[in-house]
Amino acid sequence: MNTRTPADWKALFESDAFAQQNTYTGPLGVEYTPAGTRLRLWAPTARQVYVNLYRRGDGGVCIGSLPLEKRGQGLWSVYLPGDQHGRYYTYTLHAGSTSWEAADPYARAAGVNGKRSMIADFARIDPPGWLHDHRPNIPVSHRSVWEVNVRDFSQDPASGVRPAWRGKYLAFAQQGTTLHSDGIHPTCLNYLKRLGVSYVQLMPIFDFGSVDESRSLTRQYNWGYDPAHFNIPEGSYSTDPTRGEVRVRECKQMIAALHAAGIGVIMDVVYNHMYGNDNVLNRAVPYYYFRQNEDGSFSNGSGCGNEFASERPMARRYLIDSVLYWAREYHIDGFRFDLMGLYDVETMNLLRAELDQLPGGQNILMYGEPWQGGVSALHRYEANKNNLAMLNERIGIFCDNTRDAIKGGCFDAREPGYVEGKESALWDIGAAVAAWCRSSALPPHSPGQIVSYVSAHDNFTLWDKLLFVRYKRPEYGAMDSVALAQNRLAAGIYLTCMGLPFWQAGEEFARTKKGQGNSYRSSPALNRLDWQRAQQFHELVDYYRGLIGLRRYFPRLSALDTASPAAIQFFSLEQPLVGWQLPANFGDGALWQALCVFYNPTGQEKTVPLPEGNWKLLSDGISSSLWRGESQVRSGQTVLLPTSATIFGKA
Repeated sequence: MNTRTPADWKALFESDAFAQQNTYTGPLGVEYTPAGTRLRLWAPTARQVYVNLYRRGDGGVCIGSLPLEKRGQGLWSVYLPGDQHGRYYTYTLHAGSTSWEAADPYARAAGVNGKRSMIADFARIDPPGWLHDHRPNIPVSHRSVWEVNVRDFSQDPASGVRPAWRGKYLAFAQQGTTLHSDGIHPTCLNYLKRLGVSYVQLMPIFDFGSVDESRSLTRQYNWGYDPAHFNIPEGSYSTDPTRGEVRVRECKQMIAALHAAGIGVIMDVVYNHMYGNDNVLNRAVPYYYFRQNEDGSFSNGSGCGNEFASERPMARRYLIDSVLYWAREYHIDGFRFDLMGLYDVETMNLLRAELDQLPGGQNILMYGEPWQGGVSALHRYEANKNNLAMLNERIGIFCDNTRDAIKGGCFDAREPGYVEGKESALWDIGAAVAAWCRSSALPPHSPGQIVSYVSAHDNFTLWDKLLFVRYKRPEYGAMDSVALAQNRLAAGIYLTCMGLPFWQAGEEFARTKKGQGNSYRSSPALNRLDWQRAQQFHELVDYYRGLIGLRRYFPRLSALDTASPAAIQFFSLEQPLVGWQLPANFGDGALWQALCVFYNPTGQEKTVPLPEGNWKLLSDGISSSLWRGESQVRSGQTVLLPTSATIFGKA
């Protein structure tokens, strides 16, 4: 009988001897051919392992159990002759006097709720034309990210999406949707193509544990930051979670539809923890994949009960294998890491290097949250803001410095930022423009490492935050003119900052969650995108659309070199105004020789001097599409509208 304590396991797993004897580098999981399937499981602490075979993903009797053969380096393996496509399986592991059943940590398909893994011939279940799907070629100057949850995207009955596809992967594949199917006002993919966004960041789409796929989804909702399987798409987003092949095919159909529209797909990945301690990784090798305190208990830097031990060799390999799998098999264009500060720098840099080896891999985006959710037992350099200089220059971070400077602290609803009248924030606004490359607030870095944003799924929507600062009891549905001006100014700032612009879906039409700051398990009705609101606030949508387009035609705003932020010239203006100019890089295709930008957070018009020369008005803070046609050319000085971002291009 095994009498090891959790502290004993920690000492064993972190010993050099264990790593030398059990670091396995060969294939894991399912190796399928029509003639037979090889199953491989890494389980070095098991004494015996059996595979249990089933015809169905849920229910029904086991049709047979076979022992796996123990190989070196912790590997167990078995060969199943014949065509096993569609067969479901689990493992029974024995250690000492105990035994337990487990799904396959390396499974790539599964039955309902991931309880049983599935053997699948992907060539047989892929959607038509999948082999011809490719990542779109998105120039650096075109990069912008729109974050959305799969269910939120289309569950509004007004979305025009057919009822069976609402809240599903397939909603992204329906062409030409309009509000109430009126044929006029675009929604969903139709809307995204008009908006001009280049990437959609999908909140977690791998299998998560907080939604029971076997039950009606009417009253169930969760964002999905509670992974159950890292290599399997979430079943509740498919039209049939009981059949393991359906979620795979429909997830790929979603990705293919976005790619066909020229839009990249960024996957929000949550490798930092799992949904509870009784999970597929702990069942395979108890304690190994999770960081431990000195007494052997699970460290909780995620705030969710456990945290992934990225520094342990086979855990590191698991994480890297999983990301590479999604990149290869699902043609994912980028990865956003939840609580990236819980991973060690070495793992992140190794992953970046591995992605770079893929065809077109250097264009796969990689960024994350440079913080943790609690105190961690990670005793290596964390992939956080303080260690930004240690990260590969193509690993980015969400910049909360920019977020808080523009709109105020996200944890205090009443705290104002620059757009709400906090005059002292002007210094941070200047730092944000240059992607903090000219500030001591962050270590040395590339401007491309900064994700510039003011709202994401966490915390209050931008609209709700703006109303909270001004009103004790906000009217969230009101067409508030001051909040609209502040919203435009916020967008006008971060969409003219250097770095990668990012925003929460619906920010561009004043998305509200009625003042709820953390709606991860609130009602579907509260979380869904309100497509009627997109029409109601169509002028704000058009403002974002104009800025997205304008940014594309001045590539230096998205430049990755450190010389570009150094080239920004700030003006000496009456506080709290901020003004600056940036010359174009020679030969980069910019429509203007230079860009000149002013931010006016006050409620009054302000007259400011212009740099020498003639300047075409591109955006006056209300219309951001003046650049699309003939507009006013000014010289000498100009008047800034109240609460506005004003943009000029050198004629």
